[in-house]
Amino acid sequence: QVQLTESGGGLVQAGGSLRLSCAASGFTQNRYTMAWFRQAPGKEREFVAAFRFGGGNTIYGDSVKGRFTISREAGKTMVHLQMNSQKSEDTAVYYCAGGRRLILSSMSEQRHYGDWGQGTQVTVSS
Repeated sequence: QVQLTESGGGLVQAGGSLRLSCAASGFTQNRYTMAWFRQAPGKEREFVAAFRFGGGNTIYGDSVKGRFTISREAGKTMVHLQMNSQKSEDTAVYYCAGGRRLILSSMSEQRHYGDWGQGTQVTVSS
């Protein structure tokens, strides 16, 4: 059983930066993928970014490209999401997700992820 623990959410002003972290404990494997999704009130959950261990592959949702960066913590099954130039529309609960043996084309689809964190609130004030 894999547990995902998120940290780093909070309140930030528009144009500012915030970093989220997610650590996985328990059994993972070389092709484990960790991702971030977000859900704003009244909206569907949206893909943000994903990182696949073993190959170092990263992909991003269109709304965050060029502003957000996902990276791994060296030597750990842990990823960070650096969020820069934040906008009010980035306000949401951010969820960390983990999946096994994902191919590149499926990394943005939440149905392929079986492990989920509890979520952390990010609020961007304008």
